[in-house]
Amino acid sequence: MRELSVDVAVIGGGPAGLAAALEVAHRGRSCAILERNTELGGILQQCIHDGFGLLRFGESVSGCTYAQRFIDRLEAARTDGARIEVLLDTMVLELAANREIWATNPTDGMVHVRAGAVILAMGCRERTAAQVLLHGERPQGVITAGAAQRYINVEGYLPGTHAVILGSGDIGLIMARRMALEGIEVEGVYEIMDHPGGLARNVVQCLEDYGIPLRLSHMVSRVHGKHRLEGVTVAARGADGKPVAGTERYVPCDLLVLAVGLIPENELSKQAGVELDPVTRGPMLDDTFMTNVPGIFASGNVSIVFDLVDYVSESGELAARGACAWLDAGCPDERPYLPVTTAGNVGACVPQRVQVGDGPRDLRFFCRVQHPAERVELRVVAGGVILARKRLVAVAPASMLSLEARVPAGAAPTLEIVEVG
Repeated sequence: MRELSVDVAVIGGGPAGLAAALEVAHRGRSCAILERNTELGGILQQCIHDGFGLLRFGESVSGCTYAQRFIDRLEAARTDGARIEVLLDTMVLELAANREIWATNPTDGMVHVRAGAVILAMGCRERTAAQVLLHGERPQGVITAGAAQRYINVEGYLPGTHAVILGSGDIGLIMARRMALEGIEVEGVYEIMDHPGGLARNVVQCLEDYGIPLRLSHMVSRVHGKHRLEGVTVAARGADGKPVAGTERYVPCDLLVLAVGLIPENELSKQAGVELDPVTRGPMLDDTFMTNVPGIFASGNVSIVFDLVDYVSESGELAARGACAWLDAGCPDERPYLPVTTAGNVGACVPQRVQVGDGPRDLRFFCRVQHPAERVELRVVAGGVILARKRLVAVAPASMLSLEARVPAGAAPTLEIVEVG
């Protein structure tokens, strides 16, 4: 069994893990990345469309290009002497609260890692057919949007000829365009909510520009076909969440693509005793992105599902700074916290609590709204004082909002959305 000791272990080599490892190395600490895939980059390696890097690089690049830029920086840092160990094709089997990791790979067999701090960067997974309670048999041809993306972009297969998309998440919208470009007939996108689940720019660029209809407040009520998908029944969704009688319509198809949401991948987190937020489904984090377990930090989509990869990278850097600062402080076990509360239209937010420090600190907050709204102001408030504000023309649940505020010591901040007319 291989034994490895590092200052910081990063579980996951996607955009969050890469950014975290580079920041750890920049601060002079040793680091190990444990990635279960055979290459770094995470889900970005199958994202051949552009739209990445507008905040980070000031230009729109593909997901593959975005990942490669970080991989190149990582290799350059290692060449310059940075202590970054990369373990690919490595599956983490167990994470303990004392920051010990057990993993396995074909080269080393079992790997035992002792880390001063751990940064969780495992990303998220897609909801499957079983989790959206589709009625009917379980025929071939019902796949997630991410699986369709890998089949077409990486493996070079066309999974069908006539497609229906359930859900309007960003990957589903992007794959509607991708399938149309590859000659697959996309009958439409059906969204159970009364608003799109993806970014407005993707609705325009991927659906409207290609004449693909988006039907809101609609659902797939049944799939047809025993061995291979033959068609689906679609219907309008009533206020009770059930199909509206008389609106059912049969749509012949051989491919049903599910874009019905993402779930942060936190099995290892729960194994280590990390407390999860029922709203974000990620760990409860403080302003250094540390969980309730001392020395275990979280970043990227494992903490909250981001819409922009630029924010994912930023969260990895924030977690890395927090991990290094925690090590520099002598690894304190317990620290007092104050809760971060939300008001009005604000739903999920990160961090969920802030440390009681000795002085004011500049903190970054991320949040989502619960329903669409126009002409609003996002505020960070503490003790009746507005610490920071940002005017927004429109907000939607699909878009992550970010705001930086200088929070005084001992202040419990509140994130709120206020209509300003």
